[in-house]
Amino acid sequence: MSSKTGLRSLVIFLYFCTLKTRVVNKQILRLAIPSIITNITVPLLGMVDVAIVGHIGQASYIAAIALATMVFNLIYWNFGFLRMGTSGLTAQAYGAGDKEECLRILVRGLAIALVIALLLISLQRPIGYLCRRWIDTSPETLALTLTYFYIRIWAAPATLGLYALKGWFIGMQNAKDPMWIAIVLNIVNIVASLLFVFVLHYGIAGVAWGSVIAQYSGLLLAVIIWFLKYGEMRHDIHIRESLKLQEMIRFFKINADIFLRTLCLIAVFTFIPYISAGMGDEVLAANTLLMQLFTLQSYIMDGFAYAGESLVGRYVGAKDRPSLQRVIRLLLRWGIGLAALFTLLYATCGRGLLRILTNDIEVINKAMEYILWTILVPFTGFAAFIYDGIYIGATASKAMRNVMFVATGAFFIAYYLLQPSLGNNGLWIAFLIFLTLRGALMWVGDKKLMEGIESDLSIQG
Repeated sequence: MSSKTGLRSLVIFLYFCTLKTRVVNKQILRLAIPSIITNITVPLLGMVDVAIVGHIGQASYIAAIALATMVFNLIYWNFGFLRMGTSGLTAQAYGAGDKEECLRILVRGLAIALVIALLLISLQRPIGYLCRRWIDTSPETLALTLTYFYIRIWAAPATLGLYALKGWFIGMQNAKDPMWIAIVLNIVNIVASLLFVFVLHYGIAGVAWGSVIAQYSGLLLAVIIWFLKYGEMRHDIHIRESLKLQEMIRFFKINADIFLRTLCLIAVFTFIPYISAGMGDEVLAANTLLMQLFTLQSYIMDGFAYAGESLVGRYVGAKDRPSLQRVIRLLLRWGIGLAALFTLLYATCGRGLLRILTNDIEVINKAMEYILWTILVPFTGFAAFIYDGIYIGATASKAMRNVMFVATGAFFIAYYLLQPSLGNNGLWIAFLIFLTLRGALMWVGDKKLMEGIESDLSIQG
């Protein structure tokens, strides 16, 4: 009788464990899938601009859009902390049931976004001067690049404001609204750019104005959504309390660590095309195509990283150890599953995917010489993506920064040791070392991270 009772208890226990796993997996997918769709729409802004100017009939227009997009990517990527820092802190406040702190974090994020945006606008001439000095292109292309830049820079308040709002929505366990905002923003961009270019004949200036209008339309929609869903909270907004020095210092400290981490990412991802260019046009083209395959994987993995930010932050704030451990375990399982899927995809369909990106057989053949490294990327890189979300949700920004310092240093050391004898293979091996070290060091630090979180939970509890 006792053995039957024990067996029944074990079955019930396993059933509830499975049920909880299903619930957490649903939560992960509810946050990850809209985030993946949002990520996929991000490059559409640049692609639409290129497609429109591509029909004007001058190669210099396409080159100018590419260069201007590169400049804005370099500028805005540095301020990605406005999204990441906001999402982790908001998720923890949400999990703790502290709505007033959620609002204070939003105010801080928007205030910093506005200050940075105004600073960028005020520095547009010095930035333009640096572009003149550093960008090596024809006078015509440079003039078109700066025309686009001097118009689109006025979208900075909207662009950075959307960073903060997107992070806040994700922290509030809401990934669907950022998705709809991104979709509407892209639709407005297409319509406005087509109108300015082909009806009003504004040329590249029309494309820039289309992007500006799209960014502010996205910001307006985000504000409308906020009032519709969270409007009842507006009475609890206290700007003075939100901008208290001590809390602002903590906000800046977390964001400063994320900022430094991002600088390391920029250093690696700008170094790769820069050094590839010195190896010849074919190698540059091949590496560019292979990095596009990496980008495809990153859009998917980032969706699960965003889910990690939201759920890990929520359970840290709620002091829910079992759910926290469960969500981390399941996120890593999703990462492994996706890594296996992309490895299989690249191994079996690598040439086919490259043919979608280009019809230049010589470039495809050159890329296939290095396809092995791309096949290895998913398994060497998945942990870095997933742990980024976990660490951001836990606001372990200092640990993230230190890991990135080590991985970036290892990348450059490996490149300079391997490239003289291995050429482009040395560059790819250095990149794999960079990805592997990021994931491995955060995995090693995971135990220490969990001990720190559990210690904090015990103290708070």
